[in-house]
Amino acid sequence: MADAARDEPARRAEDDSARRAVVAVWRIESARIVATLTRYAGDFALAEDLAQEALADALVQWPTTGVPRNGAAWLTQVAKRKAIDLWRRQERLAERVAALGHDLELRQDEAADAVPWDPDEIDDDVLRLVFTACHPSLGEAARVALTLRVVAGLETTEIARLLLQPVATVQQRIVRAKRALADAGMPFEAPPRAERPQRLRAVLGVVYLLFTEGHAATAGDDWMRPDLSREAIRLGRMLAALQPDEPEVHGLLALMELTAARFPARVDRHGEPVLLADQDRRRWDRGAIRRGRAALRRAESFGRGLGSYALQAAIAEAHADASAFDRTDWARIVAAYEALERVAPSPVVTLNRAVAVSMADGPGLGPQAALAIVDGLAGQRALADSHLLPSVCGELLARLGRADDARAAFAEAAERTRNERERAVLLAKAAAGV
Repeated sequence: MADAARDEPARRAEDDSARRAVVAVWRIESARIVATLTRYAGDFALAEDLAQEALADALVQWPTTGVPRNGAAWLTQVAKRKAIDLWRRQERLAERVAALGHDLELRQDEAADAVPWDPDEIDDDVLRLVFTACHPSLGEAARVALTLRVVAGLETTEIARLLLQPVATVQQRIVRAKRALADAGMPFEAPPRAERPQRLRAVLGVVYLLFTEGHAATAGDDWMRPDLSREAIRLGRMLAALQPDEPEVHGLLALMELTAARFPARVDRHGEPVLLADQDRRRWDRGAIRRGRAALRRAESFGRGLGSYALQAAIAEAHADASAFDRTDWARIVAAYEALERVAPSPVVTLNRAVAVSMADGPGLGPQAALAIVDGLAGQRALADSHLLPSVCGELLARLGRADDARAAFAEAAERTRNERERAVLLAKAAAGV
């Protein structure tokens, strides 16, 4: 009995380790797993259901059997077996096997006849999945929500926070979008080049939000999710090769590269957040900065004016150009945010402009002017549950010497955030009033 009691903590530790492994595999590989299953099953909604069932099996089995060497392959194979069981129950196995055999023959024939590289071919299951989910028969909001759920593996609450929308609204959109794709029998295939412009805006929006979630996780114990950002950059590079004449594709890629350049300095060796003003800029990735600048020059070269992603890239470039925080050209950043407000107005853009205004010198600038902008956003429904507004408000109040008001604002922001690292930072500021 005593031995059993001594073994219990070890068993709990093993169970926790296995469950963390399940979560880690799913966070990194969920998009590829679902994409593979969609191609295998021919059904977008069914693929996610199968993947979720395999995930549930892993949570039960891995603590007992141990973590497999290739967790993603384990999940995929379990899901495929579940698909076969389902088809057998539905007396469709023979039909589906024949279809899979035909598909395999076509792929072999295509491989035999293929040229070394076709710039019009989307030969990537994840990107193909994004284009499938962004079918024009769905509303744009539904496309974005569905793709973030399936491709990024985000929870509904995380998607709602990213989109600044109620959770119930996002849930309904995802359910309806899945049903619409299933009812219409949408094939898992990439659209031909002529049809891509209808989907490109939604695809870019999804890749941008995927990167954003990686840059600043809405929930969990980690400040960032670099795996998501790396996947977004990979997709962005593929899109730039597929759509070389679309300025905003290059603008988005520039934004992601220039922002990701700061990742090595955004956390310390303990994983704690390091804010922009305190970052060691020698650790910034110079290669990413060069790639980002090249992509931004490409976006500018079309002479059509800068879109929303390219304008954000221009802001990121301004930070990259500054050798130190106190040498940042804040007037340049304010001007870029003013242009961004005209091109793609949103409460978050205005809030970011307020931050830039607070840092700039000159008439109508500074923290007092910024606080007036922030006060004007107080009634915005989109920011009602967000931690961003009280967080910025706290910073401005602290700089104006209103310590008690700053503490209250930081405490409110800490209450609203679902990211543990961010909450710790905000609570520390609330305690200090600075």
